[in-house]
Amino acid sequence: QVQLVESGGGLVQPGGSLRLSCAASGTIGSINTMHWYRQAPGKERDLVASITRGGSTNYPDSVKGRFTISRDNAKNTVYLQMNSLKPEDTAVYYCNVELIYRSGSSRGYWGQGTQVTVSS
Repeated sequence: QVQLVESGGGLVQPGGSLRLSCAASGTIGSINTMHWYRQAPGKERDLVASITRGGSTNYPDSVKGRFTISRDNAKNTVYLQMNSLKPEDTAVYYCNVELIYRSGSSRGYWGQGTQVTVSS
């Protein structure tokens, strides 16, 4: 079984910073690409950042230059450093981990979500 545990969310003022963590345990396959998504009330769940096993990253324009995704492969953990936070960043943030099995098949697993609220 695979378990993803997220932490680091909370309330922060505009311009502040938060660091989210997502730790995978019980992994049977190999962890490939890792992602962060977010979902605000009434909106679709959108991709925030992705990082490959080799460290290649991608960001949408909405967070580029403010957010940084990183990973520690030895700890099976992905991080999201969020700086210069804006009220529009308020959402539930979810990690997603892509696992590749010995057979060559793959699938993604979701974390439970952590609330990030940016407000004065």
